[in-house]
Amino acid sequence: MSQATPRSVLCALTVLVGALALPAQAQTAQTVKVGLAMDLSGPFAVGGAEAKAGFAVAMKQLSGKLGGVPVEFVEADTAGNPEMARQVVERMLLRDKIDLFTGPVGSSVALAVGPPLFAAKVPYLSSNTGPSDYSGARCNPYFFGASYPNDAYYESAGKFASDKGFKKVAMIAPSYPGGKDAINGFKHTFKGAVGDELYTKLGQLDYSAELAQIRASKPDALYFFLPGAMGVSFIKQFVGAGLSKDVALISTAFSADEDMIPAVGEPMLGLFNTAHWSFDLDNPANQRFVSAFRQQNNGRNPSFYAGQAYDVLMAMDAAVRDVGGKVADKPALLKAIKAANYKSVRGDFRYGPNNFPIQNYYLRVVAKDGSGRIANKVIGTVLERYQDRTAAQCAMKS
Repeated sequence: MSQATPRSVLCALTVLVGALALPAQAQTAQTVKVGLAMDLSGPFAVGGAEAKAGFAVAMKQLSGKLGGVPVEFVEADTAGNPEMARQVVERMLLRDKIDLFTGPVGSSVALAVGPPLFAAKVPYLSSNTGPSDYSGARCNPYFFGASYPNDAYYESAGKFASDKGFKKVAMIAPSYPGGKDAINGFKHTFKGAVGDELYTKLGQLDYSAELAQIRASKPDALYFFLPGAMGVSFIKQFVGAGLSKDVALISTAFSADEDMIPAVGEPMLGLFNTAHWSFDLDNPANQRFVSAFRQQNNGRNPSFYAGQAYDVLMAMDAAVRDVGGKVADKPALLKAIKAANYKSVRGDFRYGPNNFPIQNYYLRVVAKDGSGRIANKVIGTVLERYQDRTAAQCAMKS
């Protein structure tokens, strides 16, 4: 004859089963895991190094926590290689069980790592690139172009070129998704004649053939998108060839920011570029970041890669805080990320229906400051509270 199960044991079992059955969203994470897949080598290494420096400033200020919850950063170098990046991210998902993701500089890498992250329902807050695919037809609730949409950057440069009255502009960019976005975005807002469209190899450093073609076509201005070492080499060769006397240079922060200026020096003077952020923007959050960055980096000014990286971790901090550390509650976490309930270094902005910012884009010029240092200076606003044109192709609702 079997014995009756004691009432106390039944109660204990009921409590245990109930705890196991609790939905994941009701449980607060003991540690938030963030995947940082950075490009520390390869064609985007300059931007990757700057992003790492920006992350370091945020990590120090946040004292090892996001939203009051301890954080573990799972770091890896993707070398700007899409296939390597995809493998890195798959390891982060399967082995490390990351809750949030950021890091890649290049559009080709972002497009490669997006699908496995989306399938795993891990929010990807981009600390740099915002491919037109993700801002448009392939928008996804788990992707946040936290910095900018690619096209809007280039559209701001095209508008400046039109406002300046340039009649004929040649264009040059690497042949990869980000480079093609750069050319197409510029053409969308430039009202003058489009000259030569030159596509180079990604990572190319010798531009003698392209410069000869530009000289022969005699444009009023040249719009170029050549990030990092590519841009450093190009500007030096452009000025060295004497083209700066007759052809104005137009770019964006990708090819004219504080990470490149020291490497080029005086040939950068007078270069116009557009940006959604600059180290000299006058708001408290930006001043705090710039001051801290200078203290941690021997007094040098941060680039926009660093500013964006810092901003993304502050965005994560706010989102984790607003869900009370319950990062497994995906709907609540996505809602908290989109609320952007933090003070951004760029000033006020909000996310549009495609999870990309509606924000200002500024005109800057490279000049000498009061101490003789060569740096960017904001001289105007090109686009105000601007939403990228590809947002209309996104089927998500706000």
